[in-house]
Amino acid sequence: MSGHSKWATIKHKKAALDAKRGRLFTRLIKEITVAARYGGDPDANPRLRTAIAAAKAASMPADNIKRAIMRGTGELEGGQLEEAIFEGYGPGGAAILVQVATDNRNRTVSEIRHIFSKQGGSLGEQGSVAWMFDRKSQILIDAQKATEDQLLSIVLDAGAEDLRNDGTHWEVLSPPEAHESVLEALQKAGIETASAQIAMIPKSTIKLEGKDAQAMLRLAEALEEHDDVQNIYSNYDIDEKEMEALAV
Repeated sequence: MSGHSKWATIKHKKAALDAKRGRLFTRLIKEITVAARYGGDPDANPRLRTAIAAAKAASMPADNIKRAIMRGTGELEGGQLEEAIFEGYGPGGAAILVQVATDNRNRTVSEIRHIFSKQGGSLGEQGSVAWMFDRKSQILIDAQKATEDQLLSIVLDAGAEDLRNDGTHWEVLSPPEAHESVLEALQKAGIETASAQIAMIPKSTIKLEGKDAQAMLRLAEALEEHDDVQNIYSNYDIDEKEMEALAV
């Protein structure tokens, strides 16, 4: 199980607090706005469908979703967001991808570079670490919600490639184009999902322990706190018990 997936599980546990602070809604609205630039009809725009589904799962009001779409299509002002992915290395040599949505790229680059430097990492050139990741559909399910046999019979028929368990969650990995069919199959089976997204999954992982593990999680947390950061992906692997202890 990749470090990113473990971190995604821990982040999910903090989702309620994030929602109260408005951070979760802000990120979801940005994703809808950016996705809507490629077409405001969710039936013809898979990325927008996925973004809207995530917003509804977070109980975002329909009016907020509608306004975000209208900003993205240009019907309302305020949709001038630029997407960018920054690549770099964290403590212990872990590879990191940082996906952002910003209205001021130069400011964001400077601030992200400062965060990397302050937390013991370094921002790299474009292409320096992206080759270490594959773009996949990633769906997390509480391990108590379903058995392996039950999930296998559902997700593989729907197009999934792999099913993993990190001890607390099942991770379903699929090609991006199978994301909706796998998610729909789980929903039809009445299986609740903890999260569902198109993510960058590391091809292999690097084990971090002790100070490197602590520093890596501090860097991840600092990046998560930045207003322009939408997603963070990394190939670190940290022991589950150490991960949970450090995340408290």
